[in-house]
Amino acid sequence: MFFHTLLKTFINLFFLTFMRKLEKQMNFAVSNKGNWSGSNTDVHYNESTNCSSVYLHGHNIATYDHNTQALKISSCGWETVTTKSRLNALLDEVKYGAGVFQKQFEWFVSFRGKVVPFFDGMILHNSETLEIA
Repeated sequence: MFFHTLLKTFINLFFLTFMRKLEKQMNFAVSNKGNWSGSNTDVHYNESTNCSSVYLHGHNIATYDHNTQALKISSCGWETVTTKSRLNALLDEVKYGAGVFQKQFEWFVSFRGKVVPFFDGMILHNSETLEIA
């Protein structure tokens, strides 16, 4: 039993360390208008629109507009822990304090005490409040 618990803890720590590294690299690519690919996540920068798009398993889960600093987010119908983790990492980079969380199987977005239901395609504007389009 002890070995099983120790092994499970080690695997969880390895997974979290790997994901944090991957998400840091993802955020670096977005912030620096670069292209990047790692594991199941890709970042593509489009110079003509000045937007960075984040893909998870080929699905566009986020697009950041460098001009307006608005972020469009989506689960693409896959409300998974990994999708939520990527979105939260990106939110931490471009809209610090905002986050996606789950309560009773439903997803929500929060920012500075305000909570709204999550929906695919929602756009978070660059403002001091939680402005959604």
